[in-house]
Formats: sequence, C-alpha cells, structure tokens
Amino acid sequence: MEQSKTLQDINGFMGKLLFVDLGSGEIEERPLDEAVAKNYLGGPGLGAKILYDEMPGKTDIYAPESMIGFVSGVLNETGSFLGGRYTVVSKSPVTNGWNDANSGGMFGPMLKRSGYDAVFVKGISEKPVYIYINEGKAEIRDASALWGKPVTEVEKALFAELGDKVVIAQTGIGGERKSAMAAIMNNGHRAAGRGGSGAVMGSKNLKAVVVYGSQKPTIADKDAQSEINKQISDWQKNGPVQGLVGGFKELGTTLFYEPSAYNGDLSIRNWAGANNELTEEQIKEPMTQERFKKKKYACSACPIGCGAIFSIDEEGVDIEHGGRPEYETMGMFGSQMMNSDAMTINVCNNLCNEYGLDTISLGATVAWAMECYNDGTLSKEELDGVELTWGNKDAIIEMTEKICKGEGVGEILQHGSRFAANHFGKGHHARSDASGIEIPQHDPRFSPGLARTYQYDPTPGRHTKGGLTPQYGNKPPEIKYNYDNTAVDDVNGVVFQEIANSGGYCQFAEFGFPEGAHMGLISAVTGFDYTDEERRRLGLRMYILRHAFNLREGFRRDYWTIADRIIGEPPLEEGPLAGVTVDAKKLADNFFTEIGFDQDGVPLKETLEEVGDLENVIRDLYE
Repeated sequence: MEQSKTLQDINGFMGKLLFVDLGSGEIEERPLDEAVAKNYLGGPGLGAKILYDEMPGKTDIYAPESMIGFVSGVLNETGSFLGGRYTVVSKSPVTNGWNDANSGGMFGPMLKRSGYDAVFVKGISEKPVYIYINEGKAEIRDASALWGKPVTEVEKALFAELGDKVVIAQTGIGGERKSAMAAIMNNGHRAAGRGGSGAVMGSKNLKAVVVYGSQKPTIADKDAQSEINKQISDWQKNGPVQGLVGGFKELGTTLFYEPSAYNGDLSIRNWAGANNELTEEQIKEPMTQERFKKKKYACSACPIGCGAIFSIDEEGVDIEHGGRPEYETMGMFGSQMMNSDAMTINVCNNLCNEYGLDTISLGATVAWAMECYNDGTLSKEELDGVELTWGNKDAIIEMTEKICKGEGVGEILQHGSRFAANHFGKGHHARSDASGIEIPQHDPRFSPGLARTYQYDPTPGRHTKGGLTPQYGNKPPEIKYNYDNTAVDDVNGVVFQEIANSGGYCQFAEFGFPEGAHMGLISAVTGFDYTDEERRRLGLRMYILRHAFNLREGFRRDYWTIADRIIGEPPLEEGPLAGVTVDAKKLADNFFTEIGFDQDGVPLKETLEEVGDLENVIRDLYE
C-alpha cells in the first residue's frame, strides 16, 4: 500500500514519518506533529518517542512487534555545518534494553530528500527484502539475491539496479546471523555500529533501506543560518581550534592515537598494561597506514572532511575502496592487542566493514580471548588452534575472520566477551565491558566521569553520550579525581549531548563550534526559539525517555554493570594511571541526585512533571 500526503509545514523537517510492517506488507505514512518535533527534535530523541509509544514494553527483541527505526537528525540536508548524522533506534540484543547508534555519511540527508524524517519497521518478512523509498513513494522489494553477500557487493548490485545516486543502509552478513555486534552500514564504510542493531534488522529479513530523492526541508531563517555557518568557518580557520581542525583534515580521528598512548587514554594490553610496554616506534608505527590514502572523504555538510578512502595492493592484500580506520579501530586492533602493524589494522577494519560488524566490540573481544590465551584461561584447542600470543598479527587476522564468518569459536565470540565468558565459564577477569558492551578507546581511569556514562547511559559503553566527556581527562588530577563536585557538569553535559545527537551533529561540533552555534543553527533552521530553561528541559526530556524505556523493561540501577578492571579495581601499578581507582558509585550517586532521580535510578514524579510531555512515563511509573 502506498500513501502520499502534502508536505507538512514544519521548518527543518519533511513533516512525514513512514511505518512499514514487513509481516503484512503494509506501508503507512503519518504526519509528524509539530509539538513532537519541537519536544524531541530528531535522531535518538524522536526515535525514543516513537518506540516508547508504538512498541509494547518487554517486547522480545526478535518478535514481530519489535521495531527498528532510521531517524534523520534535524539538521540533515539543511546545509548546517557538521549536521549530517542519522540514528538507528531499536532494542539491543546485548542489554535487552534501549539502543541507539548513529552514523555519518549521506544516508540521513538522503532520507530527508526522499521525503521522510524517519522510517520505522516492524514485522518479519518471509524472505529477504529491502525497502526502497524514492521521492516520497515506498515499496518492499525482494532481496534474496543480496542475502549472504558482503557490504560492497550489495552496494554494487543495488547501484546497478537503481542507479549510483541512491544511498543504502544495510545489515551485513553478521546481522543476518544475529551477531550481537552487528552494525548497520551505509556508504560502504560508515557504521551505526554499537549495540547490535544490525542483528535486529537481520532478524526481520530486512537486508537494506535504500533512499533517493530531491526534496528539501524549508529553513526558517536562511540568513541567520548562513551567518552562523560563517562564524563556524572562521572559528575553525582562525580561532583557537585551527590547529586541531587542521590535524583532523589530515589524519582524521587517528590524530588521537599517539597522544592517547602517552597520556594513558588508550588501552594497552586489554586495559591491563601501561604505555611503558610500548616503544616509541611501536606507538608511531600504526600511523604509517597513511601510505594507503587514496583520497579524502567528507560526510554531508562537513567543512572538515576527517575521513579518507584507502586503496591497498601490497603484501597479498587487495582492498580497492576501504575507509581509513578510525581512532577507536586503531586502538582496538593496535595497542589493545600489542600490535603495531598498520596493515593488520587495515585488514581487520575492512573485514568488519564488509561483514557489517562493530570494530570496537569485535576488537575488544579478540583482545579478551588473547589475554585468556596468554594467561592460560583458554587453551589453544578452545580457540580452534589459533595461537593468540600478544601482537601476533596473523593470529589477529585469523580470529577476526572467524568472528566475521561465525565459524568455529567465532560463533561464540561474535556475541561479545561477556557472552563468551559466560559460555566458557571463565575469563570474566579479562572483560572490559559495561553491561556486556565493550568500552571504546577512552579510559575511565584517565577521564573518571566516563565511568558514570559507560555504566548508566541508557545505551551503555558509549563515549559519544553526554556527561563528563573524554576531554574531561585533560583537567588537572586535583579536579578530575575530585568526586565531590561532578554533578552539575555531568548533567549539563547530558543536556548538551542529547540535543547535539538529536540535531544530527557530528561529535567534532563539541570543539569545532563557537559558543552558542549549536542551538543557534537549530533555531535558525526550525524557527523553534528555546529559552535557556526550555533548552534544558528539551535535553532532559530526551534523556529521560530513553532511560524510561529501560525502566519499563524492569531494569533498575543494579541491572547495569561495569567491569572492575576499567575503573581501577585493582589499580594499575605502572604508567600515568598508576594507583587510580575511580569512585564510580559516588559519580552515579551525584548524577542521580542532580538530575532528579532516586538512588535506584527512577525519575521522581515531580521531575517528570517539571520536564513536561512525559505523561506516558508518569503513567507507567506511578499510576
């Protein structure tokens, strides 16, 4: 069934949401309510609103009623600098709770051009299918010929069928197998990577969502938007961040690798080692990967262009069109495993992209198995004969391939280190996860506030969520290890990041914008004028609704965990973080009190009433 409605007049939005039921084949178009747009923006905020309203509590992840949504950021396709990211929302097969994961590239902007702000999918198709949205018309098409193919082959096949202007978000072979680390890939190498949303997509026999169009949202005040973009450009070229921006233009996020190795933010030997275990040459050697650079890559509306396309044809490796490994990926397949070989990092990155798996969780899981092999917890036989000695590049690639293909022990490891430790009944000492999701390459012992974010954000184990960010680790020890005064900055950080993520901003906007530009662009595009108090309620509302999704599942504070090792229990004995143990409990106590929750992590009724438009949460928690 197809429906077409007149564009709803909400500046910055297309004004339409698409709902697809793969079981019945029904396609429904609904208008986006302006009050919902103003109160939840886009991305994870709007996604949380729709899933909370539409998806019954305690729905099994792989049930027909389980939903997955692809939600544009408010600033997608508006020309607003660094406003090109979209978000995938669903339940997580790792935590059984809320999950959102975002990605750059071109999918979010093209989704808007196709006529919709978001697409929400439920039901299970009898055979593999893809959803094709073209200029406001949607249909479900057969994808049987695409099932079981790697990401780039799927893209080539769909380009041949539909033209190379379409943009594709797809689950990979890992998602088809319901791997708990399955990502959703777009533009070949861009990933909504964390929490296993690709497995939800695969469980529905949904191979891809393909979008194309030429429509554009209206902008409330183009002159104001243009002026703010000019201010941002000047800030990046002439302001205090010009050196950092220049570094990102040249090296992307890998710019962080060396300094993070020296200051302690980077994982060494599965978070159990210190940087004195690496020589200076070993720290610098992964950066030799820049020899593979073919051309720059920039996401939509990005003046920085931190990405790069690599082409590799040496040492028996043939990668035609691969993305440069991000900082997180370099850390996972580099120092985390005591590997300094740039080629190995690239091969593993490409394998993950082709099979559609999260490089953070996969790399950390290989490192977990590596430590367990080296300390005798797991035998060579239990690891299919792979000699996972530290830094063994051939073994790293072999185990990565096993996980990507789900073969042998890879069938176990594809669900992450917590799952594997439970399966083997051992190895819990070597875990580095928060509630089963392996943490990224930012150490809470370096930036202590991350312990609260990793453990208690509704999507655990993320460095891109609000709070006391990785940059907090650059503060003097007497400040960052003082746990008495963290609450206000922690909650303010949540408010800021909720709005940034739902606006569709790249993380670089955190440092790459002058003060006031974030909300300035959102207001210029939408015409929504928020007072300071309204802005605060906006950020809190989106956070609380994501959190309430988990509360409705029955999860309270004691459900969410963090590995002892990564908060310094016991502390490291050497290196820049020697002797550090993070007071994770105090950080959480402070946060819950400041945000207006009880110490069990439940929002007080008066908090919900003050934030507003959370009547459904009040009903579920108090009535």
